[in-house]
Amino acid sequence: MQHAVGSPLPPPHQPGQGPHAGWAPAAYQSAAHPQGPHPGAPRRPAPVPPPPPGFPATPPGPVPPAPQRPPASHRPPAPQQPPVAHPPTTPRQPPAPAGPAPAPTGHDATGHVPLPPGGPVGTPAAQPATAPVPDPAAATLAVLLIGPAGAGKTSVAKYWADHRRVPTAHISLDDVREWVRSGFADPQTGWNENSEAQYRLARRTCGFAARNFLANGISCILDDAVFPDRPVVGLGGWKRHVGPGLLPVVLLPGLDIVLERNAERTGNRRLTDEEVARIHGRMAGWYGSGLPIIDNSQLDIPGTARVLDEVLARAIASPPSW
Repeated sequence: MQHAVGSPLPPPHQPGQGPHAGWAPAAYQSAAHPQGPHPGAPRRPAPVPPPPPGFPATPPGPVPPAPQRPPASHRPPAPQQPPVAHPPTTPRQPPAPAGPAPAPTGHDATGHVPLPPGGPVGTPAAQPATAPVPDPAAATLAVLLIGPAGAGKTSVAKYWADHRRVPTAHISLDDVREWVRSGFADPQTGWNENSEAQYRLARRTCGFAARNFLANGISCILDDAVFPDRPVVGLGGWKRHVGPGLLPVVLLPGLDIVLERNAERTGNRRLTDEEVARIHGRMAGWYGSGLPIIDNSQLDIPGTARVLDEVLARAIASPPSW
């Protein structure tokens, strides 16, 4: 790197110092501005180059001083410029409306469609008496199928979801509850705070999955043995987790049918006859609750699914109060 003549070289960079640390102001200015010194600095006479060969050398003489600019008091006045006509100002136009807000990321988003705040499905509006009965097979619905053990909830829910004309998901509370492998709290070995906590966790998980499916245009049907004497924990909890548009339907066959179907179960899904009878007796409290009840004692699975569609069509036209 070359530096201007007569300027000191910059000192070497010290560790931890920038490239301009320790430089003298004159040296930095001469190196940065090689075209000339600062206007306030004294001027030095420029060196006279030697004459070319064949020409007589002229004795060096004094360099004539540079012409000085007259003071401001002796300068002629500057000509006046005509005023420039500016176009009339126009009011600023409001900015164009921005496009749709970008989808939230991280915790605010699930799947490819963000979940709306609160329940994803609102309460269906009541249809006028002259309106045609809506077709539940072509609507996006959230259905809660309630019933005792052995009522056929899981079988009917799977069949109903498989044979709809629109995408539908089946969410089983027992399946989600059994996702816990190590440390699983089985209520059959004794109902305690651990089993109660795992049931609540499974309900919240099912509710979150239902909201995610509904937000993406997929219907869902959930099944759970909700007791009428525990509305806050059971039915009220589902309403909080899924939304006010959830349509509950009770599946309640006779006790003999429930006992017969329970006897065909295996593993921890099979309960004792005493437990089945106790649960069935508590489920009888749904009579008079205002919720639609299907007695599928004499119906097979496809027949029960057809009746479920009829019940849902009436529920859409006139939503039950619960």
